[in-house]
Amino acid sequence: MAFSSFFFTLLFLLFLTVSDLFVHTRGLNFGINYGQKANNLPSYSRVASLIKSLNVTRIKLYDADPNVLSAFSNSNVEFIIGVDDLQSMKDPSKAQSWIQDNVQPYISQTKITCITVGNEVFTYNDTQLSANLLPAMQGVYNALGSLGLAQQVTVTTAHSFNILATSFPPSSGAFRQDLIQYIQPLLAFHAQTKSPFLINAYPFFSYKDNPDQISLSYVLFQPNPGSTDPYTNLHYDNMLYAQIDAVYAAIKALGHTDIEVRISETGWPSKGDPDEVGATPENAEIYNSNLLKRIEQKQGTPARPSVPIDIFVFALFNEDMKPGPVSERNYGLYYPNGTPVYNIGLQGYLPELVIESKSNVSRHTRNS
Repeated sequence: MAFSSFFFTLLFLLFLTVSDLFVHTRGLNFGINYGQKANNLPSYSRVASLIKSLNVTRIKLYDADPNVLSAFSNSNVEFIIGVDDLQSMKDPSKAQSWIQDNVQPYISQTKITCITVGNEVFTYNDTQLSANLLPAMQGVYNALGSLGLAQQVTVTTAHSFNILATSFPPSSGAFRQDLIQYIQPLLAFHAQTKSPFLINAYPFFSYKDNPDQISLSYVLFQPNPGSTDPYTNLHYDNMLYAQIDAVYAAIKALGHTDIEVRISETGWPSKGDPDEVGATPENAEIYNSNLLKRIEQKQGTPARPSVPIDIFVFALFNEDMKPGPVSERNYGLYYPNGTPVYNIGLQGYLPELVIESKSNVSRHTRNS
């Protein structure tokens, strides 16, 4: 009888362990950014196998790489693809040609659901570029419409969180005054086309710049006193949710409550320069694993509790050719050889990855 009880307990514990792994790999609805600014990445087919093994169903690209789109033919994966040439996309004929070359040949077998026009355009402080953004988005949208694809593919752009002038408290969120002339009509476009407003939000940056004033536990989703918005009395136990609600407040201040905010990038670097406080494998593991738990729970933010957060994690791989500080090359969940950079419960389902460097060295990419 004692042996039978022990055996039952053992089976029960094994079931819990397997169930936990199952939740980590199948219970999560998150997207991932697949950047390619590297000369040592796995082949496209191996990446497709990796994504399939992780049961990730959404990928965001920074271009419209035909090799990637072909590798994911007849898969369950939905794609956001990107185009950077704003000047050309303003031209109806060029926009239509781009759709015919980069969307039409693949969409019957690969699920392309969204196109981002430009990436963090307003960060360049280029008035001509900023002025071209909306016309370029309209050009792509109209081209999709003329080709009968507007119901399948939405058009948007991804913004840096720095487009906000005020982000705390969240209810006081406001866009930079110099950008309102561009953002106001952009919001009208989103409302009209029912496309999402994308933000690249990184609590790491805020912590790195003010480690003495910002609690590490607050940015890593760990237990902490949090903060309360004095105007709404809503309590925030992490910075990312406060950032999301600040964007909603900024949009509302310009007259819109009908636009969904999604996080097109967020993550934490596993390595950084000496002045990049907090860039460690331990913190990266804590941030991303806690974030995935929040996604698993289908949480909403305090201001929108019934709307589950929609997030694309940055990034799939470390990218050794990205410029800038050391952190820029160390946001990946995986090394290019397929080894996890740290453990967030996903690594048990990785297939063996084979490096095929010859085809990858000359790969043309436009990752941010």
